[in-house]
Amino acid sequence: MATGRGRLRTFAARPGECSETVNAGIKSLYLTPPRKPKLNVCFESMPSEILLKIFSYLDAVSLLSLGCVNKRFYDLANDNGIWLKLYSSSLHPKWKMKSKQTEAVSLGCAALHNKKPGYWKKEYIFKQTCAFKTRVMRLVKFLDPYTGLPCKNQEAMKVSGLSWIIVLKDKNGKEHVVEKPKLSFKDTSVTVLWYGTDWPGLDILSTLKLFGVTPLLPDQSRPPSKKGPRRFSLIAECHLDNLTESSVAVGADELVQLFSLSPGLLVGIWKEKNEIAFVMANLHYNQLLERSILGSATVQYTPPPNKPLLDDIDSEYGLHDYSLHLDLHGRSCVYLCGSFKCLFCRKDSVCIEKLAAAVLCAGLLPPQGDIENGYLRLKVVSLKDNRKHFPITGTLGICWETDVFKGNVKDCFVMDLTLLDETGKPFWCFSAPLRMELSARSSGLYDYMGHIYTADYADSEGKVCVEFVWLEETKEYIIVSLVLYVSTKKVNSWYGTNY
Repeated sequence: MATGRGRLRTFAARPGECSETVNAGIKSLYLTPPRKPKLNVCFESMPSEILLKIFSYLDAVSLLSLGCVNKRFYDLANDNGIWLKLYSSSLHPKWKMKSKQTEAVSLGCAALHNKKPGYWKKEYIFKQTCAFKTRVMRLVKFLDPYTGLPCKNQEAMKVSGLSWIIVLKDKNGKEHVVEKPKLSFKDTSVTVLWYGTDWPGLDILSTLKLFGVTPLLPDQSRPPSKKGPRRFSLIAECHLDNLTESSVAVGADELVQLFSLSPGLLVGIWKEKNEIAFVMANLHYNQLLERSILGSATVQYTPPPNKPLLDDIDSEYGLHDYSLHLDLHGRSCVYLCGSFKCLFCRKDSVCIEKLAAAVLCAGLLPPQGDIENGYLRLKVVSLKDNRKHFPITGTLGICWETDVFKGNVKDCFVMDLTLLDETGKPFWCFSAPLRMELSARSSGLYDYMGHIYTADYADSEGKVCVEFVWLEETKEYIIVSLVLYVSTKKVNSWYGTNY
């Protein structure tokens, strides 16, 4: 039986005429409740008042991240009421407001109406940054009496959330960021190693930049996130055009070739293909945190000039009482660690001039002064004094690794040099790879008969010359000569002298 049009129809089936499947389908058709249409709720379509209420429960890092979504979120995340609440609660405990006052602060506070949008955000970030730098620099003040360098570097790095990254820029302007390096800490330096498999080819790369990276608003309660806002401090920038021709070759093994780009920066190139295998940075502890934190993304940190303490009594002021701390290592192994005290050089005097005249009359070569050609000569290890000769067991080399291969490039090493003035203040410091070269002459020393190897380093502040003798029987090197040449310009600017 069926009813009229538009009314409910019912069917009476005879036994056996309709299957159970049809009956079940008809029953489910009338028993299933009608579906409600889904509401298309978009977070961005909410009124500004509701979004501001939601944003007021977020922390500073989340607000800064939201400001990168779009322009509307950026304007809302700059609300002075939200940032004034954060400013007052975290930086000025005496200025804390009650919850009702906090809700009404955006309506009646003169500090909001008289300020441009984003004013209190800038104030909050500035105060937090100053407090962060003060907290980190307080740790740097603790000095190691052995090296004269900060002794709480690792603790300061942990507090600041400091890490290092390299940015490879190709000739099209695209940047490739490499993070998560391996760290190796020494007495006076830290070695940072990056490697990967998806780096661009060397022929399309133009520059390599080394940055120190810290969170913009560090939070010690949780590890730093690379997705949050960060501060970049440029440490070094090198051009990669004609790398193999313009840079200094340090050494090679069966797989890679090592090239030194700038003091402390080492690049490994695959021999089989023109690609970078790894990048190694040797960073000296002297002003490391300042260079990694206080610089900007485009300008390197410049240390303040030393204020000289004038001495009118000492005629050889700035020529004596130097101290040297020297480390030789190959990233994962240490070959030498030693200190040398009371280093000095002498000015040419009347006695030396008379001695030179007497030597010339005898037909011999005149003695050389310790100040000549714009350098002060500091003899650390003398060739004639075998009591100061140092043995180095085993062969010298720099260890490297990638995610698949490992190796050791022989006849090279990393030198960490720390020269302190007479007050114990760091005067000349560097950490750089050095190449050993076989000398044409052989050792004429009675105690050591073998091949002589030399290693030299030079920068704008001075030079270092080292001589080794290889003993085949004992399989060890002997340092028989170590001489420092310090620039007179550096000495005069440091001490206020005129040599």
